[in-house]
Amino acid sequence: MRGMTQSSRRRTVRLACALSLAGLLAPLIPALGQSPSTPEDVPREGTTVGITFVGRMVSDLDRSVAFYEALGFVRDPAAKPVWRKDPVVERLYDLHGARDIATRMAKMYMVNQDSGERFVLYLRELKGLERRNLANHTAWDPGVTHFGLVVPDAQKLWSELRARGLLHARSWGGKLVAPPGQTKGMLAYITDPDGMDIELIDQRPAVPAQDSRPARPALLPGVNHVGVVVLDSDRARAFYGDLLGGHLVTTHAPWLKGDFYDSAVGAHGNILRFYNESFPFAAESPTPEMLASGRKPTRSRMNVELVEFQNRKRPVEARSITDIGVGYVGFEVRGLDAFLERAKAAGAIVVSDGILTMRGGATREVMIRDPDVGAFIELFDHPRKLAH
Repeated sequence: MRGMTQSSRRRTVRLACALSLAGLLAPLIPALGQSPSTPEDVPREGTTVGITFVGRMVSDLDRSVAFYEALGFVRDPAAKPVWRKDPVVERLYDLHGARDIATRMAKMYMVNQDSGERFVLYLRELKGLERRNLANHTAWDPGVTHFGLVVPDAQKLWSELRARGLLHARSWGGKLVAPPGQTKGMLAYITDPDGMDIELIDQRPAVPAQDSRPARPALLPGVNHVGVVVLDSDRARAFYGDLLGGHLVTTHAPWLKGDFYDSAVGAHGNILRFYNESFPFAAESPTPEMLASGRKPTRSRMNVELVEFQNRKRPVEARSITDIGVGYVGFEVRGLDAFLERAKAAGAIVVSDGILTMRGGATREVMIRDPDVGAFIELFDHPRKLAH
């Protein structure tokens, strides 16, 4: 890695746990996989149950569905993508009372092969209101989000996307990037049709420990992590760790630079560091495949990757949750009222018109923004679960 000393390289290898870019080098624990339950994993009132989904605001739902299907996502046929007026959604986005607003949504999922659980992706299109198009951004703009997707054959998928005119590559030369010491292209950033980032990663087998090198767990197909570009990593870690309950994977995060880190995102001269906060993955429910096989869901985990750029400090671009190209992450919590009060005390900004109750009363939800870059987070609980 050009621009790094020998000691820096050694430190980078030691800390590259579930890190997406550095995670192909020598991770110590998986970013997503079975993890034994600990007392800290047992949710208490006013605490986080885990990560459940990601959402993205799109300009053309049909086009976005076709793109994500090409990546391997499956559309849930129970969620009909029809235009309708939805007062709950309008209040969730603080549009309550606005005229002529309509929305449609597609619910898509990817089965993570290590756990057999579905990771859900919501795509939403709105009309009848003014929406800015924020597709034209870089992968290092403060507040920008991404998720990591491990696929069985990254080069094959890359070629298929290119042949269908669906490949929007950020990487140098529009190619997959080979990690240091390797020749095979294994990862790179691409964007969806609205400029939202996906880190495409080639699957890899497990490698046993050898000499001083720790064992590397396998990377199996599925959604590997979610990420956000932050301005102040201390403030972001306080929110995602202390408030949301993430477990910091490693406290040692030196500044990194070099062609490997630049080429994957199409940058030049970036200086960056990563912190990973590990959360339980709170899947919605067992998949039909899991129920048919008699398998029990594993206690899997997923990282929120906080990416800080030393040399890209600039004000966060103003954005609304309804703007095209905006993403958010969904967390299930236990006791939404108590949790929301804690979030507000920690500096979170509430977007919604209060806490919303979905039809039937099975789910309550609220949209907030984190106190560092204003990243959007949907919090929800299931009060009927608490009653049993």
